Amino acid sequence: MSKKVTFTLAPEIVGDATEALLLGDFNNWDINDGIGLKVQKDGSLKATVTLEPGKTYQYRYFLNDGRWVNDANADYYIFDHTYHVDNCVISVPDAEEPASIKADAAAPAKKAAKTEKAAKPKPAAKTKESTPAKDDLTKIEGVGKKIAELLVAENIVTFKDLSKTTAKKLTAILEAAGSKFKVHNPTTWPQQAKLAAAGKWDELKALQAELKGGK
Repeated sequence: MSKKVTFTLAPEIVGDATEALLLGDFNNWDINDGIGLKVQKDGSLKATVTLEPGKTYQYRYFLNDGRWVNDANADYYIFDHTYHVDNCVISVPDAEEPASIKADAAAPAKKAAKTEKAAKPKPAAKTKESTPAKDDLTKIEGVGKKIAELLVAENIVTFKDLSKTTAKKLTAILEAAGSKFKVHNPTTWPQQAKLAAAGKWDELKALQAELKGGK
């Protein structure tokens, strides 16, 4: 028996985008069969999809501003070695009540995670419980609120995450977000983030005093 699952993408991840497509295993990642999300009054985007209970699906969102973004509260994430990105994962439970994936939800889907573990554990899976708390990425010189949202959408949520991200990947994220972000130079962001992650705030302050816009 099929089950209706609601996918909700929070306003802070949507950003300036006005439309999005939900792509995943359930539509063979075919953009021509992408599931359109409807704009809600609070600025979020939402779509309801009929899926088969007891199965696990990988998925992501493609926004009309050119960004691929993830669900911040997926059951967990799996690294795709072909495209070098983390895919969201949802395990549809067998229970009667409707499942729901919301990017702005606070509680993890514990029952869904247990279903996946019992069925077939996936390698390189990142469980919700192991996800570290978010850091204030705007403390990095050159990273504003909008850019921080772009980084979070790519699962770069802590100083440690940012310190391990290459300047090349950061540049690609900015370019994919549109022309207004291309002017930013992320070269020093990993270096700054490494100091922040280590709690070396005085050294970070000294470094930032030499920078202008993160350069």
